[in-house]
Amino acid sequence: MSKTFVGSIRPSQLLWTYGPGALIDLPNISVITMGLDHWNEGDCRVLPEERLLGMVRRILGTQVRSLRTAPIVGNDVDPLSPRARIGVPVKPFPRWLRCVKCGLLSPYDAGLFALKSNPYRPDQTRFVHKGCRGSRGDQRPRDVDAVPARFLLACRAGHLDDFPWHWFVHGGPSECKGTLRFFESGASLQTENLWVKCDECGAAKNMAQAFGKAGMDNLPACRGRHPHLGDSYEKCEEEARTILLGATNGWFSVTLSALSLPHGDAGLAQILADSWDLFEDIGSEEELKGALKSIVKRGILPGIERYEPSEVWRAIQEHRARPGDGEAEGGEVSERDLKEPEWAVLTAPQPPTDYPDFMARVVDVPEGFEPFLSRVLLLERLREVNALVGFTRVESPDEGEGPDERAPRAPLTAGPPSWVLASEVRGEGIFIQFDPTSLAHWEELKAVKDLDKRLREGHRGWRKRRGKDPESGYPGIRYVMLHTLAHLLIRELALECGYDAASIRERIYGDVQRGRNQGGILLYTAAADSDGTLGGLVELGKPENLGRLLRQALDRARVCSSDPLCAEHDPTTDQSLHGAACHACSFVSETSCERSNRYLERSLVVPTFQCPDAAFFS
Repeated sequence: MSKTFVGSIRPSQLLWTYGPGALIDLPNISVITMGLDHWNEGDCRVLPEERLLGMVRRILGTQVRSLRTAPIVGNDVDPLSPRARIGVPVKPFPRWLRCVKCGLLSPYDAGLFALKSNPYRPDQTRFVHKGCRGSRGDQRPRDVDAVPARFLLACRAGHLDDFPWHWFVHGGPSECKGTLRFFESGASLQTENLWVKCDECGAAKNMAQAFGKAGMDNLPACRGRHPHLGDSYEKCEEEARTILLGATNGWFSVTLSALSLPHGDAGLAQILADSWDLFEDIGSEEELKGALKSIVKRGILPGIERYEPSEVWRAIQEHRARPGDGEAEGGEVSERDLKEPEWAVLTAPQPPTDYPDFMARVVDVPEGFEPFLSRVLLLERLREVNALVGFTRVESPDEGEGPDERAPRAPLTAGPPSWVLASEVRGEGIFIQFDPTSLAHWEELKAVKDLDKRLREGHRGWRKRRGKDPESGYPGIRYVMLHTLAHLLIRELALECGYDAASIRERIYGDVQRGRNQGGILLYTAAADSDGTLGGLVELGKPENLGRLLRQALDRARVCSSDPLCAEHDPTTDQSLHGAACHACSFVSETSCERSNRYLERSLVVPTFQCPDAAFFS
């Protein structure tokens, strides 16, 4: 099939919604995004972020050389120009199409369907059934639209396959080669009223028999297919199950994120860290001199001209000798290693005040909150880099473990990847540090320990049901309290700052393991354009505004419109990952939450009807 421009999506969607292996349901056809080894690496710009790259290498292997953005083409590009060929490769999937008039069900490459496209109207790209005579044999044949068959097979290991229509209709392997028809019966479109029939032998089944226990008897084993890798197959022991085209459980991204932070030693070391991809392969001082001449002439690295080649070469050698962030000694790395350097910078006595990707300003703690908070930092400029390291199907990634432990994770390439897809966003934020003495005193309260026990028991039950180690992954009671307050503040900030709630994100610093004593929250905006740096969030972080918003958030949280059901929720009864929390009081958009609205408990922040004695803000 020749290359055809079929549509456009936002670059950020390739990381969160339509990445490699994901289905894109366009107006008339459905396509799957191909793996990274099918992309043109040269069209993707390198994103420098050493800490994040170190973590990606820990998970995917040291052969990963760089983080790169998606190939971007402006809307003003002529679809017939060579530049319009820059983009993300896709292919039609599923292969099976259905004629909307006669119900013919067949693969698009069987010769019964033809692709029609218009380079200037990609939304009109579609398949047609050539010479369709309708279900009653019309005298005048004509081309009729054919749409994707909306049933697929998927498994927990990340495999995706066409629905086995012949197997399903004939109850297993069959010699019958008859034409299949898809038709509807009854007034509603329930699965019981959707039928598939063979014209040759008359065998028929309704689609209700493809789901649940009946589906286990009527469907074959998973073939281990990865269509985004060029139809590669592998052995798979997972159970294949039917999913619908466009279902949200068809693709879940597994990502890592890190904030761009200045190094303790600014100057040349900082310049090298920010643009290491330009110097990584240089092997001698003589080679460096030629590279520096080109860099200075092109003006791509302001400030490097102030240093002699010998100084730059010495700094390169020191940079190589220093252990990379995210690559801790002994290979013991977790997501905490991404946050620890951030915590060190955010709590430093003199935080950086003017760095290209990080600008901070210390302000006073709001009046009345001095016993609880020790510092407020306004981040007038920040940059976040996100990297895609894999995806899952059917079940979302386990939020209770580190990203290197999440399994099963489907691959982005057929072999070891040499680069991974990433995106950068810029914005502003508010960092709130809590008083460690107050936190330690609060953690010793009996009511807090009782709630901790209940939440831990719910966590154990939740993980045990999914075949995970029930004793690992619990973030701790301090994290739950900080996480809940972050959600309450996000909901309050969204009412006044000018951003919608989905544009405000959180980073929780609550690690108390291995001698750490973190206790803080960072609320920030992260947008791919200038909308993320309008200043509305920083303005609300000033003492007089933040104090008012904190009081409002705490007052609203005391009583939920779903009380007493919300306040009385016990995670041990339903083995859930949250206590007194629901959509009416604490849940936010999942794009804002780093834990998918898990590990929340209002009673740890403010007194509730059910538990009045465990609140940090008592």
